[in-house]
Amino acid sequence: MSAERPLIGVLALQGDVREHTAALEAGGARVLPVRRQSELADVVGLVIPGGESTTISRLLETFELLEPLRARLAAGMPAYGSCAGMILLAEKVLDGRPDQHQLGGLDMIVRRNAFGRQVDSFEEDLDFADIEGGPVHAVFIRAPWVESTSPTVRVLATVPETPTAGAAAGRIVAVRQGSVLATAFHPELTGDLRVHRLFVDIVRGA
Repeated sequence: MSAERPLIGVLALQGDVREHTAALEAGGARVLPVRRQSELADVVGLVIPGGESTTISRLLETFELLEPLRARLAAGMPAYGSCAGMILLAEKVLDGRPDQHQLGGLDMIVRRNAFGRQVDSFEEDLDFADIEGGPVHAVFIRAPWVESTSPTVRVLATVPETPTAGAAAGRIVAVRQGSVLATAFHPELTGDLRVHRLFVDIVRGA
């Protein structure tokens, strides 16, 4: 039963915790909000939601989750980060605060607030590798993009070359490295469960 409905944590320090929880449950998982080391130890995968990456970084330290989470990721725990979660999972961030903590897990460089501080949101339909059923409608909110990746990181989606894309055209906005998945956008806000189902399948296969 546990393998069919794996217990996946949602880091519940800030961000779209409720929305990710609903999407994961609809996608076939059981969900545990994670605020303590004991809760982190109980889950077989973790979602790091959007929010404010520097704030989540500080809260991870305050709640004494930073090093345990780094250790779980290094040991191969599946993880999925959306928006701020993508920033935290990257090895390096551009335009971040000097005291910001990175979790690692994705061998790439991201640019924080890449779509511009004045642009609150941006929407685009993306061709998303590993997901069937047509384009994924992506909602970006003060989102990052991926500047560069190592060869070990698979690019799953880029912003298409459209008149509305502007400087974002061609930028990498979804990646996977092993059992770690990240998107610059917020699939939990659209009602499309396919990204969350993909992550549940990654957890099952880990």
